[in-house]
Amino acid sequence: MRSRSVIGMSEVGALSDTASEKKQGLLSGFKQFMMRGNVVDLAVAVVIGAAFTNIVNSVVNGVINPVVGAFGTKDLAGYTLCIKAPCTVDATGKVTQGVAVAWGSVLGAVLNFLITAAVVYFLMVVPMSRFLARRTAKLAQDKEPEPAEETPDIVLLREIRDALRAQSPGASVVAQRSRSDAGSGPGPGSGSGEEA
Repeated sequence: MRSRSVIGMSEVGALSDTASEKKQGLLSGFKQFMMRGNVVDLAVAVVIGAAFTNIVNSVVNGVINPVVGAFGTKDLAGYTLCIKAPCTVDATGKVTQGVAVAWGSVLGAVLNFLITAAVVYFLMVVPMSRFLARRTAKLAQDKEPEPAEETPDIVLLREIRDALRAQSPGASVVAQRSRSDAGSGPGPGSGSGEEA
């Protein structure tokens, strides 16, 4: 019995070691996740979105709802469709009898989403993409390679080429080589251009 309990204790010790290793692995994984740039971008987006909700709600309540109110009720949530009659609504706007579909509140939520998406796109995405395009173009322009200065070897080779051209007036070395290469290939007459 004791040998089993000793084995059991050693197994418990091994399990606790692997559990602590897993905790370390989880903590380091969580730390890596939190240090990614995506998490910071997401946090900024959530904060800006929460602050932006008040602006959108005021546009919907101050502009959209009065325009809709010119044709009917001022509040979109007041538009309902009665599926099972009779539909009775109490003073708070809740349906007490019958079945009603509140399509006005769905329409209000859709308009709220479309206004939010339009404002985010036109006031944040478009200016940022233009800024990034200008920045990328400027960086590409700044990175254009400057003409490299000629090394002494290249200067010497050009001087040799010019001297060879001066020795054979009327024909360049390139022209002589092309005439010799135009022959039928290597043979007894093909080496005549290389001797000059």
